[in-house]
Amino acid sequence: MSNRTTVTEFLLLGFSDVRELQVLHFVGFLVMYLVALTGNLLIITAVALNHHLHTPMYFFLMNMSFLDLGSISTIVPKSMTNSLMSTRSISYYGCVAQVFFFLFFATTELPLLTIMAYDRYIAICQPLHYETVMNRRVCVQMAAGIWISGVLNSALHTGNTFEIIFCGDNEMDQFFCEIPQLLKLACYDSYIGETGAIVVSVCFALSCFVLIVVSYVLIFKTVLRIPSEQGRHKAFSTCIPHLTVVSLFVSTASFAYIKPTSSSISGLDLLVAVLYSVVPPMMNPIIYSMRNREIKAALRKMIGSRLYSKK
Repeated sequence: MSNRTTVTEFLLLGFSDVRELQVLHFVGFLVMYLVALTGNLLIITAVALNHHLHTPMYFFLMNMSFLDLGSISTIVPKSMTNSLMSTRSISYYGCVAQVFFFLFFATTELPLLTIMAYDRYIAICQPLHYETVMNRRVCVQMAAGIWISGVLNSALHTGNTFEIIFCGDNEMDQFFCEIPQLLKLACYDSYIGETGAIVVSVCFALSCFVLIVVSYVLIFKTVLRIPSEQGRHKAFSTCIPHLTVVSLFVSTASFAYIKPTSSSISGLDLLVAVLYSVVPPMMNPIIYSMRNREIKAALRKMIGSRLYSKK
């Protein structure tokens, strides 16, 4: 245990030692962060203020915007600060907090996407039972269950990770604290408990992915049997944004963790890290606002009323 207590800080991966590139990294992350912040806050505000959007689909979309705000706010501001201050350090307890919150927000999103797929399945395949099955009480209970399970899952992994004994080295090949990088710094055989927990989490994630795929197979079979082209288009239009978000989430995360590891960090590794940690929270509100007529109408109405009130 004494070895572990000597670790008082960790060194995160810097994007560059060149001052001009550090400033460029700060500006780039600032732009992406502001885009994500603005987009997700607009989605949350539009859904909260527009009574036409008080439906299960938009209720879960608002929950996803909260998760996206949380995940990107956990890692990006610290990375920006480090670049601006020309430092790479993060305190031990700062790393604990970053692992807990990023894991909570990131891993809670997959079961939320699964429930959103189930919502679309009920709406399209069993429309007569939709209001009964997806009533307000059920939606609140499902959302609360996801958030609570996310907290418990994150607490379990964070506790297991920081129970391990670190063997002196405190330098990570990542621009934020994450569990795989911390396990690389652990002494041999001190992380068996966390490895088991990761296996269970991977099995759960695969189960969620299978449920999403099955839901969309049934949805597409039902949509293709709709006689009118307008009806098919309307059904597809409610599914395409969610399916796009699922594809973005799964593809970036899979590429990040399945790609072969190398002994030395490369520009591709940094790009992949940004792709799965920063890009989805920034792109999700853009995808939904571009592909969803009701969201676009609500945003236009909200922005228009604000501009009119100023006059």
